[in-house]
Amino acid sequence: MQSRATTPRTGRPRSAAADAAILQATRAALVELGWSKLTLGDVATRAGVAKTTLYRRWAGKNELVVDAVAVLFDELELPDRGSLAADIEGVVLQFAALLNRPETATALMAVVAESTRDEPLRERIRTSIVDRQKRLVVEGRARATARGELPPESDPEVAARTADLIFDVVAGAVVHRTLVSAEPADEEWVRAFTRVLLLGLVGATVDDGQTDGETSAVKA
Repeated sequence: MQSRATTPRTGRPRSAAADAAILQATRAALVELGWSKLTLGDVATRAGVAKTTLYRRWAGKNELVVDAVAVLFDELELPDRGSLAADIEGVVLQFAALLNRPETATALMAVVAESTRDEPLRERIRTSIVDRQKRLVVEGRARATARGELPPESDPEVAARTADLIFDVVAGAVVHRTLVSAEPADEEWVRAFTRVLLLGLVGATVDDGQTDGETSAVKA
């Protein structure tokens, strides 16, 4: 069978520095102007690039703003602090600090509000932000399993549903606390939230037929 030849890419390669400048300019413009007044022309001027450069990379304002937010969430990491509880506290504190940044809060609230009447935008938020950050849940559960704090998961579908649920609980609670209630997600709140989350994890594990001994590390 004849192998398929790879078609060479044409045009100038994308510049990582230009992309970073554009996304930074987008966040700055959102904070200063708000969603309704933000234009790609303004972003191009702030970033020092031609407007056509933006249109080669993004179809419009919606896609640009989502990507400007997504790169901020990609900064999140799951620190290895020695236990599942400590790991959760570490990443939740990072998440809360990120949401407290004006550029994150403004951009996230804007795209979420706009997505209520724009299904393609909602899908882009799911793929570019939500699905990418579920990596933190998967990594955390794998690390806790290796420590013996959680039992192994034999069913991939159940594991995926559990990861989705954990992500929804964490993201929903922190977003509501910081952006809706406008209350601080400080260390005291994060510790209390983590205790509640771990009680849910333990309860779910016991309901799945595990023994108390298998969850003792989490309870401790």
